[in-house]
Amino acid sequence: MVQIDLEAMSLTELKVLQKKVAKAVDEFEERQKNQAIAALEAKAREMGFSLSELTGSTQGKARRKPAAPKYRHPDDASITWTGKGRQPAWFKTAVTSGVSPDDLLV
Repeated sequence: MVQIDLEAMSLTELKVLQKKVAKAVDEFEERQKNQAIAALEAKAREMGFSLSELTGSTQGKARRKPAAPKYRHPDDASITWTGKGRQPAWFKTAVTSGVSPDDLLV
């Protein structure tokens, strides 16, 4: 292992080293995790299953189905908004021009 004289390093050099070490640790843990998953998948296949069948889940984040549209553009029915998040410009324009949000409901 390489010996590093931390006392001789500047604060900037120490911070750069800290970031490199944190990145190396994260990459190591990710490699270990991937190896463990591969070993578990191989064992599951050997026994005639998939890993997701045994755990009851899929890898990665579960996908949420898209929210149903709540509001429709007054002139173009193909443009919709779910009512969540930032209001689209067409919705703001319609409301400020006197259209009730209830009139824009799907």
